[in-house]
Amino acid sequence: MAEPAKIAVSNQKGGVGKTAVAINVAGALNARGRDVLFVDLDPQGNATENLGLRDEYDSEPPSLFDILSDAEQRERISELVCQHEEMAVIPSNIDMTAVEPELTLARRSGEQLALALEHIENEYDYVIIDCPPFLGNLMDNALYAAQNVLIPALAEDTSKRAFELLFDHIDALERDYEIAIRERGVVVNRIDVRKTQAKDMIEWISDAFEDTPVWEVRERAAIQRALANGASIFVEEPDCDQLEIFENIATDLDAQFDFQEVTA
Repeated sequence: MAEPAKIAVSNQKGGVGKTAVAINVAGALNARGRDVLFVDLDPQGNATENLGLRDEYDSEPPSLFDILSDAEQRERISELVCQHEEMAVIPSNIDMTAVEPELTLARRSGEQLALALEHIENEYDYVIIDCPPFLGNLMDNALYAAQNVLIPALAEDTSKRAFELLFDHIDALERDYEIAIRERGVVVNRIDVRKTQAKDMIEWISDAFEDTPVWEVRERAAIQRALANGASIFVEEPDCDQLEIFENIATDLDAQFDFQEVTA
């Protein structure tokens, strides 16, 4: 199989529904017949829990912490992979809360995830990386490994500063590692259309990202219910009116990465 498309779902601002976007994009890609590997790189383990893998968060070594902090453990990454009904998952682990200083001391600190994924990534069409909600070594590892970014954001003014911080970080990483990181889209999430500020902010984002796809996902209880039940809306809430938006995201990503149309 050819090298997979790798996408970091990233915004260092918390509360933007990043994990919900990541899981539902992965679910949409799976619904299109793609083999997806989902990597929960967030030490909080929200995606791990939302995919019904809460016990893995407290599991014994080896964990993602060991894979990232010990080069001799790197080849064991396949032992971490759990099978969810929609995707393969590398879960986060409670030990990940201590990984930042370990990575600071590591040689090639920003490349550890990429080096580990080399052992398994070619088994998949997509690798979706759910990033932590802060800038640091883990974010560097996600962005370096993926070199593509999908950005969830809220339709509020605080997003402007969040975009600025994220792109400053990306620019620095591109210079340090001599790489190019592509924006694959912005998902304006949890939109409340009753708010005038939301409408104004959507317009601002669309103008700011005129050469990048911008998708609008409205606030829906069904999205949270699906996560609480351990899957995407494609499995748990197939009647949700936002499902089509995630279908459109998956279709667009397939086009961007030159995947052939799925045939029945």
